Amino acid sequence: MLKQIANLHKLCFPNKPWNADEFASLQKSGCEILASDNGFIVFRCAADECEIITIGVAPYARGTGVASTLLHLMENDLKNKNIKKIFLEAADDNQPARALYKKHGYKQIGVRPKYYDDIDAIVMEKILSNEFQNA
Repeated sequence: MLKQIANLHKLCFPNKPWNADEFASLQKSGCEILASDNGFIVFRCAADECEIITIGVAPYARGTGVASTLLHLMENDLKNKNIKKIFLEAADDNQPARALYKKHGYKQIGVRPKYYDDIDAIVMEKILSNEFQNA
């Protein structure tokens, strides 16, 4: 399965593809992976927080709801695990990703200058628990 995810990652990120060994290392470090034939999401939880490491959808399947479905499945799983917050970084110039996250309730909470070489990362967060809504 990790080989298929690595092949899919290469389609999504041809300039910096991860191989199956890298995905295996991510799993060993505590990351979880949800995947379909057309997309994947990698995330890691600690205490009551989660970080999305990466999400990818094959170019031929973009705009079909694959990323939204993966986010929905992950968030439902996280709620069942009592996760309260989700964090991620998205490249400032990746408008499709930022729009996807905004559509799903993620809000910008910071910027990491030049995080992706010369491109800033937009730090985003989503609160899953009402307990933290007013914190």
